[in-house]
Order: sequence, then structure tokens, then C-alpha cells
Amino acid sequence: MKTVSELTDIYYKHLYPSLQELEDERKKIKNKLIGIGFFYTLLIGIITLFLLSYDASTEALFGVVFIYIAGMGFLYRWLIKDYTNDFKFKIIAPLIKAIDKNLTYSPSLHLPSHYFVQSKLFTSEPDRITGNDYVQGTIDNVAIKFSDLQVETKHENSKGNEEYTTIFMGLFIVSEFNKNFHGRTVILPDTAQKTFGDYLGHLLQQNNFQRADLVKMDNPAFEKEFVVYGTDQIEARYILTPAFMEKLLILKKRSKHPVSVSFVNKNIHIAIEYNKDLFEPSVFHSLLKYKIAMEYIQTLHLAVGIIEELKLNKKLWSKL
Repeated sequence: MKTVSELTDIYYKHLYPSLQELEDERKKIKNKLIGIGFFYTLLIGIITLFLLSYDASTEALFGVVFIYIAGMGFLYRWLIKDYTNDFKFKIIAPLIKAIDKNLTYSPSLHLPSHYFVQSKLFTSEPDRITGNDYVQGTIDNVAIKFSDLQVETKHENSKGNEEYTTIFMGLFIVSEFNKNFHGRTVILPDTAQKTFGDYLGHLLQQNNFQRADLVKMDNPAFEKEFVVYGTDQIEARYILTPAFMEKLLILKKRSKHPVSVSFVNKNIHIAIEYNKDLFEPSVFHSLLKYKIAMEYIQTLHLAVGIIEELKLNKKLWSKL
């Protein structure tokens, strides 16, 4: 697999003509957004002043605000649609092929929903799962799939209206592990001990009735970052060898975002919470900036490099 440095060279040396074309397109779209947005804002402002002069109800004013926000969102999506498609076709697709020719990229698709459900990483049942930028294939003869996902649960607000709350947004990765697991092991960010301290945090972890039994590990650095729950204590410790825990710590450090991992059936599931759509180009930031380029490249490398980072292609265990 190519290194980040090699991918950066490809980005600037081989894709630069496409980047320059897209940069010109980006500037035009940005100017259109600013211009149309200004007049649209002015129009909504006039309507709001008119309503205020007639002592309009609070509901009517909220309605205008809602229309304004929805309108701006529609306007933005409409103006950037072709630009986004061009970026994914001309930049993201070639980068993925450069990483490994066995990978296929489908910009409009996402990871099948059942993988999220079977992972058991989240206790809330999803009511709506959307996403894009689906990559699948094999690396070193190990199957891997990943995509952006936004997972939401439905509930009623205080007025009885239906609302959706996001329970996960980010990169979701599934790969076949070299073992069929009898139990279920879930590794989550350790927010309890960081928030409430060691004693109270540990007490809350032990009494998490939505999870299986708490599994204590012997690695203090790992325990500081993660909390482990498992239906089979022996198997959980068998999976989380000292070397494997170190690899997960490296992954957490590299991603710079909350990481959750589970081992269910024969798959490893990895959820990295970014709270944004990773491969959508921003209209307000130049594609030619090094920092912007590196964000795309490092994210792709991180997702695909999970095979190498966790050594999933090494037969650490025999398949049972």
C-alpha cells in the first residue's frame, strides 16, 4: 500500500491539472453563493420586517426563519452538486485506485445498514441511515468495506412533532477478521473516567446495564482511552493482546477523533466519529492548500491502512 507521502505526490503531480480546473469552478460557485445568498437574505429580512409591522405571531416568525434556513440549504446543495461530483470523480476515485487497484469506489452508495446494526457499537436502534462514498475490495486478501455514515434515531419533541437525533456521523469500517468469535467484544471511548474520575467513572462503567460485562485490561494507557465490554471475558482478553491494544492506541492517535471497535461473528467494526461528511469539498476553502489536501489523503490512508495498522492479514489466530 502506498504511503501518505506517495499519495501526496500523486495528488499534486498527477491530479494537479484537475485540481486547478476544480479550483476555478469553486471560486465561481463561491461568488454565486455570496451573491444569491445576499439577495435571498435581504428578501427574507424585508418579509420579516413586514410581519413585525403587523404584529405577526411567534409561530409565523419561526416559520420564516425555518424557510430561510431550508432555502439556504437547498441553494447550497443545488449549486455545489456538479462541483462535488466532479471532485469525487476526478480526485477521490483516482486516489483510491492509487492506494490499491483492488478497491472500488461508489460515491452515491454507502455501507449496507445491517453492518452498523450487527456491530452493537451503539445501544440506540437506528431509524434512518444515510451516507455516501462507499469503498469496498480486498487488501492483502482481506476484505474491507467502508463509507461515510449518518445514523439517526427518531423521537417526538415536547410538541409531539417527529424529530431525528444523530447518534453517529463519520467513517464506518468493516473488515473480516482471522477468527470466528463466539462472544461479542465492544471497545468504546472511555468518557466516564475522563469526566468523573477513576473511582466514579469505573463505578458507572460497571453498572452500565445496556452493555455486557466490563472487561478490565492490564494496559494503563489503553484503560485511559478505552473501556471494554464483553459477553466472554476469556475471549475478550484473547483478542486484545498487548500488541493489539498498542495498535488500537496508534489508530486513536492517528485519527484524532473518538474511535469505537467491536468484534462480532467474524468481523471487526470500526466507527470513527468525524461529525462531518469527509469527502465533500468545501466551497470556502481552496483545494490547492496543503492542509486541505492532507485531510483528504490522510483520511483515505487511515481507512484503508486499518488492514496494515491492526495486522488483520496476519494469522494471529486460527479460524474456529
